[in-house]
Amino acid sequence: MPNANNPFGLKPLRDAASGVHNGGLEMFFVPATDPTALYIGDPVIKAGSSDASGVASVMRAGAAGPVTGVVQGFVPDGTTDMAGYRAANTAGYVLVATDPEDLYEIQDPAGTIVAADIGLNAGMTAAAGNAYSKQSGFIIDPATKAAAATLPLKILGLVPRVGNIPGPYQKLAVKINLSTEAHASTGV
Repeated sequence: MPNANNPFGLKPLRDAASGVHNGGLEMFFVPATDPTALYIGDPVIKAGSSDASGVASVMRAGAAGPVTGVVQGFVPDGTTDMAGYRAANTAGYVLVATDPEDLYEIQDPAGTIVAADIGLNAGMTAAAGNAYSKQSGFIIDPATKAAAATLPLKILGLVPRVGNIPGPYQKLAVKINLSTEAHASTGV
């Protein structure tokens, strides 16, 4: 049975150091002036501002730029908790996994990343999230795989799971390579 085409952005797998994902999250602010909706699994980057209480702000990260962390949830406010995502131009608070040692899984749309690509870095394709599933639309961009340290993801391999077979829509294990919270490295 082929893999399902079900993008979900970046989904936590485990911590690279301990082998366990402890779910540690940081709260960030997203101002009402931000025109992009945020979904669970969206990568975000610090935006260089804060709310009136000093809570740092974030915005959705670009496909090739650095990443501060990955959205894991939203602080209930009567709007976001009902919708399950942060709508565009709506002030709110997001819960973000920021540990640079966290490993994630992400969908490979074409299935063109193979064993020989393990250790390379890659960019992402920034796609809008799904208001029904509440999931991010981000996927890995196989066309960008290279050893360049300027790419945001490091390819670690195929997620070892029953039903995840090499080919289109395979799920890959990755690490944030271009983190605002750590140093980037060149792929091998």
